[in-house]
Amino acid sequence: MTHPRPQVHAYFDDALGEHDGVALAALVRSGERSPAELIEAAIARVEAVDPELHAVQVRAYDRARATRVDTDTLLAGVPTFIKDNTDVLGLPTNHGTACFVAKPAKHDSPVTTQYLASGMVVLGKTRLPEFGFNAATEYRFDEPVRNPWNTDYSPGASSGGSGALVAAGAVPISHANDGGGSIRIPAACNGLVGLKPSRGRFADGPQAKSLPINVVAEGVVTRSVRDTAAYAAACEQYAPAKALLPIGHVQSAGSQPLRIGLVIDSPSGAVTDSETRAAVERTAKTLEAMGHYVDVAAIPIDTQFADDFVAYWAMLAFLSTRTARLLIDRHFNAKRADGLTLGLRSQFQRHLLSAPGALRRLKKAQADYEAAFAAHDAILSPVLSHVPPKIGYLSPQQPFEQLMDRLRNYVAFTPLNNVSGGPAIAIPAGRSAEGVPIGAHLSAKLGDEAVLLRLAYGLEDAQWGVS
Repeated sequence: MTHPRPQVHAYFDDALGEHDGVALAALVRSGERSPAELIEAAIARVEAVDPELHAVQVRAYDRARATRVDTDTLLAGVPTFIKDNTDVLGLPTNHGTACFVAKPAKHDSPVTTQYLASGMVVLGKTRLPEFGFNAATEYRFDEPVRNPWNTDYSPGASSGGSGALVAAGAVPISHANDGGGSIRIPAACNGLVGLKPSRGRFADGPQAKSLPINVVAEGVVTRSVRDTAAYAAACEQYAPAKALLPIGHVQSAGSQPLRIGLVIDSPSGAVTDSETRAAVERTAKTLEAMGHYVDVAAIPIDTQFADDFVAYWAMLAFLSTRTARLLIDRHFNAKRADGLTLGLRSQFQRHLLSAPGALRRLKKAQADYEAAFAAHDAILSPVLSHVPPKIGYLSPQQPFEQLMDRLRNYVAFTPLNNVSGGPAIAIPAGRSAEGVPIGAHLSAKLGDEAVLLRLAYGLEDAQWGVS
């Protein structure tokens, strides 16, 4: 006897329907739908699914109802959420931790200001793992966030709350940010589109600007390529990136054949599982059928890069907890941090003298990354080396060394783009035998987001008939 997979969705016969954000904004501009109708429908959807998903950290429904919408914006009136590591005026920012209780923010982050310039309406804030360090949205003291495709499984992280809400249909688009894969990982785990932009493309938060290497990029997770493209266009309208070529408002697949490199197994040593391998190989065949040339490529990373990235992650954990009383909250209690944060902090303290060498090698990664594109316009790989795991597999309550081994083998492809600053996009590539999505990953040269969006449009059209 087979049992139905525990799925959660909010696709109701209401004002949101099955529309993406671009379609909803068009309805608002035409007067067919009002922002108020979209807000009330989204609130009802969130309340229907969140008791099972546990994706929402803060609700701000009255604020949303009072928001005035500029109907000339690209995503006018579209309901959304912001991840709870980004300041929104009047709402607390708790960074996924139980180490303190945040007070309401005194102002919007620059990220929030740019985000809201798109015309979207914020319903609240989404959950993330502690300080965004984990690749699953699980906790020491609280319920995990669950994958709406199969609630026994992880929705990824660190933007796991955003990914779960968008995949469930509660909202069409939600804020995400990415310091090692945290836009692309939840996109892959939830069957969504997730563009990690080039370094410097969109506004940074204050913490990112102070990092020795700014690995954090801001973006969104969406159900359609055109929502991601519209958001990028809205950000450019608000504040173009002066040091990068404009993306423009990409609205279709390109017709020019491209050279695409294929990487299946990570040079860092992680072996890709059979279901993920098959999904990425199908994606490669689809690209060839679209007229692109696909051949085997090499990614310039190895076990040393993986070690250095973990060392940098450990340094961030140390800084996050060591400076928290000064920079976050004077009542910050590091003893309430989870096992991953404390384990990373301890690892940094044990290997303090190796940190300068790790930073030096990581800073060379941009040149190595760019060299990988000498013969290719884009590189196709998995997002993750295996399908999304069950809840508990990446729990911060397990022994630290076991969790780190699992994370290194799971998150084996995405960090290079964070260190190098290069753009990458996660796109749906199929589903596992257990019904959870599998993602494919496309990377390009610094500033080449338009290439990625055109490829994603083509894959979306070829695989799902979306135009």
